[in-house]
Amino acid sequence: MRDRLAELAGGLPGVVAEDSFGHVGFMLGRKRIAWLLIDHHGDGRLTLAVKAPPGELETLMAADPARYFRPAYVKSWVGVDLHDVEPDWAEIGALLEQAWRMTAGKRAVAAYDAEHADPDRAHDH
Repeated sequence: MRDRLAELAGGLPGVVAEDSFGHVGFMLGRKRIAWLLIDHHGDGRLTLAVKAPPGELETLMAADPARYFRPAYVKSWVGVDLHDVEPDWAEIGALLEQAWRMTAGKRAVAAYDAEHADPDRAHDH
């Protein structure tokens, strides 16, 4: 799980994985965009908490309550259960990218978008 998450987060400019307090933090500079929580406060679970805009958590919980939950201590973040359900890696990648976009500066986001532009769309007239 850690390697897969580090691979997804590592594709975002400036994001590094940092072992901290028995968990793994995903950092952009000094700002944390996600936590991989391992047996957090003895809950026996493996979960991911990701920074998210207001309303995102409620939308995801309504769509898939077995997979998404409200994590403790971090308001408006999204909790993703990695323990009892097969992870939706595409959704997790999108959540990590969204958290990165919320934290990165406008120039970094513009450079990332330019680098990842769909070459087929560039030729549309």
